[in-house]
Amino acid sequence: MTKLSVNINKIGTLRNSRGSDFPNLVNFAKKIQSLGADGITVHPRPDERHIKYSDIFDLKPVVYKEFNIEGNPINKFIDLVIKSKPDQVTLVPDSESDLTSCAGWDTIKHKNYLKEVVSEFQSNGIRTSIFLDPELKYTETLNEIGTDRIEFYTESYARKYSIDKEQAIKPYVICAKNINKMGIGINAGHDLALNNIKFFKNNIENLLEVSIGHALIVESIEMGIENVIEKYLSYLK
Repeated sequence: MTKLSVNINKIGTLRNSRGSDFPNLVNFAKKIQSLGADGITVHPRPDERHIKYSDIFDLKPVVYKEFNIEGNPINKFIDLVIKSKPDQVTLVPDSESDLTSCAGWDTIKHKNYLKEVVSEFQSNGIRTSIFLDPELKYTETLNEIGTDRIEFYTESYARKYSIDKEQAIKPYVICAKNINKMGIGINAGHDLALNNIKFFKNNIENLLEVSIGHALIVESIEMGIENVIEKYLSYLK
């Protein structure tokens, strides 16, 4: 079964829009776990427009399932992750000006940098994952980098799914075969939703975990969070 980690950045955005503590991030994390989700994901950015750095330390004691922190490994982020010691850190090459993550790592150009950062997190007992575009050339340096997992950036799959789902999934299937041969774990995230998650899961061998936030929150507004999480869990079996 593929694990479902719920990204709660949108809850932080909603809270921050009113300058208050409602909705409460900690209570929401507790509820999501109680409904069967396998983990909580957050992506703190330097401007703290959704997740604040202080939220990490509020969440840490109550996330009793898997805690995944995503972000660009600038010094401030590295310090935060090492101090909070989540179960997993997902390295994402986004800039401060990006509204959302929009690309995976160039693992050829940034091989030595990623190798150093991955080693630092692993030495602190934190599992590492690298945000990756589905291009075969970017899988070739993964063993040298030493990452435990990758997270497929699935925007292109989601965008093309309604046009031709077989073509949309094809580059991910090709890359996944190579990554599985290396013994590296596979996660996925970005624009995955109820309408496309089952086909992705059924076609990617050894898909360990998906991280879903924006779509899940929107779907929860429409259908109720209990129903939505139950649907995701059934599709990921």
